[in-house]
Amino acid sequence: MPTTAPYGSWKSPITSELVVADAVGLGGIALDGEDIYWLESRPAEGGRRVIVRRAADGRNEDLTPRPFNVRTRVHEYGGGDFTVCDGIIYFANFDDQRLYRQKPGQEPGGEPTPLTPEPDPAAGLRYADFVVDSLHRRLICVHEDHTGGPSAGSEPVNCLAAVLLAGGPPQVLVSGRDFYAAPRVSPDGSRLAWLSWNHPNMPWDGVELWVAPVAADGSLGAAELVAGGPAESICQPEWSPDGLLYFVSDRTGWWNLYRRDEGEDGAGAVTPLTAPLELEFGRPHWVFGAAAYGFASEGRIICAANDRGTWGLYSLAVGSDVGTDGGAARLDNLGLPYTEMGRGDLKVSPGQVVFSAGSPTEPLSILRLNLADNKLEPLQNAVKVTVDTGYLSEPQAIEFPTEGGLTAHAFYYPPRNADYAAPAGEKPPLLVKSHGGPTAATVVSLNLSIQYWTSRGIGVLDVNYGGSVGYGREYRDRLKGQWGIVDVDDCVNGARYLVARGAADGDRLAIDGGSAGGYTTLAALTFRDLFRAGASHYGVSDLEALARDTHKFESRYLDALVGPYPERQDLYRERSPINFTEQLSCPLILFQGLDDKIVPPAQAEMMFAAVRDKGLTCAYVPFEGEQHGFRRAENIRRALDGELYFYSRVFGFALAEPVAPVDIENL
Repeated sequence: MPTTAPYGSWKSPITSELVVADAVGLGGIALDGEDIYWLESRPAEGGRRVIVRRAADGRNEDLTPRPFNVRTRVHEYGGGDFTVCDGIIYFANFDDQRLYRQKPGQEPGGEPTPLTPEPDPAAGLRYADFVVDSLHRRLICVHEDHTGGPSAGSEPVNCLAAVLLAGGPPQVLVSGRDFYAAPRVSPDGSRLAWLSWNHPNMPWDGVELWVAPVAADGSLGAAELVAGGPAESICQPEWSPDGLLYFVSDRTGWWNLYRRDEGEDGAGAVTPLTAPLELEFGRPHWVFGAAAYGFASEGRIICAANDRGTWGLYSLAVGSDVGTDGGAARLDNLGLPYTEMGRGDLKVSPGQVVFSAGSPTEPLSILRLNLADNKLEPLQNAVKVTVDTGYLSEPQAIEFPTEGGLTAHAFYYPPRNADYAAPAGEKPPLLVKSHGGPTAATVVSLNLSIQYWTSRGIGVLDVNYGGSVGYGREYRDRLKGQWGIVDVDDCVNGARYLVARGAADGDRLAIDGGSAGGYTTLAALTFRDLFRAGASHYGVSDLEALARDTHKFESRYLDALVGPYPERQDLYRERSPINFTEQLSCPLILFQGLDDKIVPPAQAEMMFAAVRDKGLTCAYVPFEGEQHGFRRAENIRRALDGELYFYSRVFGFALAEPVAPVDIENL
C-alpha cells in the first residue's frame, strides 16, 4: 500500500549521487575495419573525454591515457574531435588544442605523439572534423586560427586545412568564408566536398555545399557550388561507395535526403531521394561530425529521422533510377524501440549500423545492429545503474494552444513513485524546462535528472517551444526576431495548459533552463507573472552583453533571433531581464561556471546582485573550473540538489531526506 505524503516529499532512490554514478556522456562514433570507437565524457574524471575501442573479440578498452582529454574547441562547442584510419587514431587534445597521433598496440605504450607544432599560448590554433586523405597522406580538417583574436580587434579565421600524417604545420586548402564544416574526400581521392557559410547566417539558416577536384599535388581545382544558399540549410555531405555525393537539405521546409547526379556532359543535377516528407533527416550544426545517415551498400542507406520530436531508424533503398518524384527509393521503418538517436552519432558499414539511442525507459547507449538478422547488441550504456520502472515517469507528447492561434509541443512527465500517493485533492508542483540552443530540442530518452524530480512528486514539462527542431523549418523559424517572446509564451502556455487540465498546482509553478534556456527562464520570470520560482543554469541575462562578448560562431546569431546589433539596440534592451529586475517578483537561483566563455559569469553575477539588492529570495552558486555546461560529478550533484533545496524552501514542502543546502539570501 503506497504511503500518503505531499508532493515533493516523496523519498526516491534516484539521488543526485545515483544520477552521476558511473554515468558517462557518449558520442563521436567511428568505425575502422572490425573495430568500433567512441568517446566517453566522464564526470568522475572531471569531465575528461576518453576514446574507447570495442575490439572484434567483444572487449571495451580505454585508449586515451591521462592526462589527455579528447576535445576540440573549434566553435567552442567542438565535435568531430577524432578519427581513426588503419588502426591509427588522430585527435585534438583539449589543454593545448594540438593534434595527436596514437597507435594503440603498435608503439611502446601506445602513447600519443603530436602532429602539429607546439603553439604559442597566445595563438590558439584549433582543429576539428577530421577526414583522412590516404592518397596524399594527410588529414583534412576545419582549422580555426585565433592568432589575431578578439583582443586584436578581429575575429578568429576559419578555413579548411591539411596536416600531413607525418606531422607539421597546417596548410590552407580553402579560405575566404566565415565558417567551414564537413570536409569529405571521395572514395577515389579525386574530389573534396565541404560546407561553408557567412555571417550573419547560422548553419540552420543558410549553407552552401561545394565540391572541387583534388590535383595530384593535393591542391584543389576550381570549386563548384552544388546546392544551398542564404535560405537553404545543408548538412552532412557524404560520398557513397560508388562515388556519388549525397546530402541533406531543407529546401522543401523539412531536412530531406538528396543526391547529386552527374550527367553525360559533366553537369550535375540535384535529385531528391524521396517525395517530400515531413520528417527531419538532419539536425542543426551545433557540433561537428553529426551524422544521421550512412551507406550499408551502394543501394541502401540507413538513416535516422525525427518525426515531430521522436526519432526512429529507417532503411532507404535507393535505385539508380531515382527520379524527381522519389522514383525507386523505398523508406522502411526498422521498428526499433527507441525515441532518441543521440546527438547525431550514427555510423554504417556493410552489414552493420552503430548508433547511440535511448527510450523513455532506457538511457542513451551505444548499440550495434546486425543488418543481416536485425539483432541488436548493446556496446555501452551512458548510465550503468538500473532503476525499477515503478519510479520512472514516461513522457506524454502533448500539443497545446499558444499565441497567434498556433500550436506548440512539449513532453509531460507526471509525478510517479510506486511507494507514494499524494493526499486527496492535492495537485503537484510543476517544473517547466526550457531547452538550450535555442535552436535545439528536448531529448526523449531516460534522463535521471528528470526522474529525480518526478520520483519526488514534482511534475516536469519539457517544452519544444517555437524555434525547436524536429517540426520543420516553419516551426523553427517562429523564433526569427522573436527570441524572448515566442519561447517564453510557449513555456507559459504549456504550464497554463496543465494547470487547466488539473495536472499542476498553479501556485507552485517553477521554470529552469541552461544557456539559452536560462535566458528563456529569466525572461519568463521577469516579463510574465505565472511562475513562482526559477533556476537559471549559466543563462543569459543581458542580450547586449551577449551580442558584444561572445565567440565567433554565435557572434551574429542574435541578428536573426532579435535583430542586428547595434542598429536594434532598443530590442536588446527591451528583452534583457537585467534591465527590468523591478518586474521580477519571485525567487531565483543561479548556477554558473566561472570559466564560461559563451555566457561569461559577469551576467549571472549582475543578475544576482540586482535581485538580492531588491530584497527578493535568491541564491548564487558558482563553480570553479566549469565552462558552459557542468561536467564534473560533484558540480552536477550540487546543482541538482541545490535547486531541489531551493524549491523546498520556497514552496514549503519537507524533503524526505536532507540534501546539501545552499545559502539563500532574503529568505
